[in-house]
Amino acid sequence: MTKSTDRMLLDFEQPVAALEQRIEEIRALAEDNEIEASEQIRQLEAKAEELRREIFRQLTPVERLQVARHPRRPSTLDYVQTICDDWFELHGDRHGQDDPAIVGGLAKLEDQPVVIVGHQKGRDTKDNIHRNFGMPNPAGYRKALRLMEHAHRFGLPLLTFIDTPGAYPGVKAEEEGQGEAIAANLQALFRFEIPIICTIIGEGGSGGALAIGVGDRILMFEHAVYSVISPEGCAAILWKDAKKAPQAAAALRITAQDLLQLEVIDEILPEPVGGAHRAPVEAAQTLKQTLLRHLQALSSLSGRQLREERYQKFRRMGSFLEVTC
Repeated sequence: MTKSTDRMLLDFEQPVAALEQRIEEIRALAEDNEIEASEQIRQLEAKAEELRREIFRQLTPVERLQVARHPRRPSTLDYVQTICDDWFELHGDRHGQDDPAIVGGLAKLEDQPVVIVGHQKGRDTKDNIHRNFGMPNPAGYRKALRLMEHAHRFGLPLLTFIDTPGAYPGVKAEEEGQGEAIAANLQALFRFEIPIICTIIGEGGSGGALAIGVGDRILMFEHAVYSVISPEGCAAILWKDAKKAPQAAAALRITAQDLLQLEVIDEILPEPVGGAHRAPVEAAQTLKQTLLRHLQALSSLSGRQLREERYQKFRRMGSFLEVTC
């Protein structure tokens, strides 16, 4: 990445960056010499916007991965603070730990009380270390389970926001039961008789994402990614070379467009041109309206119907035909 004056630009955005720099130079020159250049600036700005649209229409899977990992991409707490009228964060797994890589609590989405659980990455190096780069430990998933059980107990819709490279793969996490914690969440999510909507807002990696990713509706932002393994990890395993991540990203079908075609997700949420980080309030409003629409549709179903349809939804994933010769 390279930095501009007000944001971080990705490598493939350099043609736009060069054009924007030219616009700033013309604007400064016009002001210094009291020259009228508004029409030329307007034309160049329109050209830059169209160039950005064209670039983002043709992103490769690995380029979408870069957008999903952008350090200024809106996080769970960013969306919560924008779309919710009330928010009361709850902490702890009731076993003595509070993993900051998972956040959750009670909120109101307009007049609808909900429980929200999501992954939380950091904004800078210090915050990312505190949040463990959005990679939860077992305590994080047990905190998530406690909050999800709360939603089920009080009949509140559950909203989950997914944005993680995966569950933390450290030795200590394994010693504390990482696999069991994820499995317990999966089991519980299939049992709950409440509306559950899961949204992939950034990077959805492996079982760490799926642990809060079983729902009645699976939504995904346009430039988010969702995969069983990171492209770098896949390339390291298959080719012993992490530099082959672009090939792995294409083969893994990690993009929202691929996953909608495969019926893994239910809807793609459009992002502002250039990604959600360029206009986070606009992205948040898209998310809010989509959540409200699906909550209204799910409210007509009984708890038993929700549970059964959720089960059948996931049973259909990965189906195949076996042809005998």
